[in-house]
Amino acid sequence: MDLKTIKSSLEELAEEKGISKEKVIETIELALAAAYKRDYGKHGQIVRAEFNLETGVISFRQIKIVLDESMIKPEGETGEDEKFSDKDESLLSGENNEIRKVRFNPERHLLIEEAAKIKPDVIAGEELEFPLEIHHDYGRIAAQTAKQVIIQRVREAEREAIYNEFKEKQGGVVSGIVQRIEGRNVYIDLGRTTAVLPAEEQVPHEHYRMGERIKGLLLMTDKNPRSPSIYLSRTHPRFVSKLFEIEVPEIAQGIVEIKGIAREAGSRSKIAVISKEDSIDPVGSMVGQKGVRVSTVIAELGGEKIDIISWSDDPARFISNALSPAKVLDIELDDAAHEAHVLVDEAQLSLAIGRSGQNVRLAAKLSGWKIDIRSRNGEEVASEKPEKGSGSITEEI
Repeated sequence: MDLKTIKSSLEELAEEKGISKEKVIETIELALAAAYKRDYGKHGQIVRAEFNLETGVISFRQIKIVLDESMIKPEGETGEDEKFSDKDESLLSGENNEIRKVRFNPERHLLIEEAAKIKPDVIAGEELEFPLEIHHDYGRIAAQTAKQVIIQRVREAEREAIYNEFKEKQGGVVSGIVQRIEGRNVYIDLGRTTAVLPAEEQVPHEHYRMGERIKGLLLMTDKNPRSPSIYLSRTHPRFVSKLFEIEVPEIAQGIVEIKGIAREAGSRSKIAVISKEDSIDPVGSMVGQKGVRVSTVIAELGGEKIDIISWSDDPARFISNALSPAKVLDIELDDAAHEAHVLVDEAQLSLAIGRSGQNVRLAAKLSGWKIDIRSRNGEEVASEKPEKGSGSITEEI
């Protein structure tokens, strides 16, 4: 790797890896400084490299920090010596930025009296630069060393860039291709990296095929030494809300708001919505003309049923809406117990309760109230308590 070829490959490297040109140059300079210090540097020396992108010329400088007597640890003073890296040259420490004393090292420090001969207006703590010799064999020796360090640093920068990119997308919907299936985990190719769809975040009875394009909620992004770990979910309630955000422009415009979602992934969801403009029907906006918007979301969810209801700050009205499609005769609220006693006609009981109690269970989860379903004669036929965090789509991701 000829050092002069770095310039010609810089643009391509930055484009391929998605790293800024400045970041690549910084990486190269750190690598070259490390190689120079290893081969020619002295203990404690601070070496910096500068790569001129226009000429391809590399220069090296030794950095010395100017000290006065108050900054120097006396020879007889006990205590552990300060250890510095080339990136940790600050003489400040503690919450109050107090000056810390250091053991004088002529390779990295310069007394203020000597520094004043070079720069009359120098102050303590300032850094002075001194050019370093470029050895005739450096191009050959350092290039090989720098090559390995550059590769490692670029990989680190690439991992950081990927992590930052997907960290910003956390809580949003991403799309990728099923790359492989290992055990019950599905690995999704997102282009620059691979995400995992864990078994517990998969919708029951969904089957994934190699090469299939699927969407998922970016649930979590973690750093690790090899590459960022990215986890997706297709069961999280927020996945449904984000799919609707894609399909319903009124949500992006802030006109329609999703107030809550209760979901049993793969089976049924109930969504409460409200409009901030009287002229806009929130339910109609979600459904779309001829049902095209809600149908698109249902298709992505594999046929999951979706009930869209109007949210209300009146608990009785909200609970009545949440029990849709059942018709409610009357609701009696017990505010102290946070319970709702709902009277339903016998003909509507099956709708109110739902198969295996699903309708009343989702209504309780959406509203946050314990719901007792009663027949006309006052007999309790079903009762459901809300789960913790019921109806919320703002739970932390």
